[in-house]
Amino acid sequence: MTKNPLINASLAALYIGVVASIFYFGSTIIKPVDSVLDPMVALSTLTLSAAVMAFLFFYQPVTLISRGEHSAALKFLLSTIGYFAIITALFVCLLAVVR
Repeated sequence: MTKNPLINASLAALYIGVVASIFYFGSTIIKPVDSVLDPMVALSTLTLSAAVMAFLFFYQPVTLISRGEHSAALKFLLSTIGYFAIITALFVCLLAVVR
């Protein structure tokens, strides 16, 4: 993964946007059918999302910790979370403007 927390946070937001778009636009293209596949898709998506987010947020800090750079790891993690919080706040503001 990149060594830039802003890029990692942006990739996380992009991933969320792609998944949300697939669910939003996919439901208009494909008629939903009640079946056991609905919860299977939901749980699979949740599991995949948790894995992707863990990779984007924790890979670089764990790598830094393994090299003994504990303070750099903490700074990187907090920076990534901070940037993601800013991006999330921008999404909330955009939602308020659109509504």
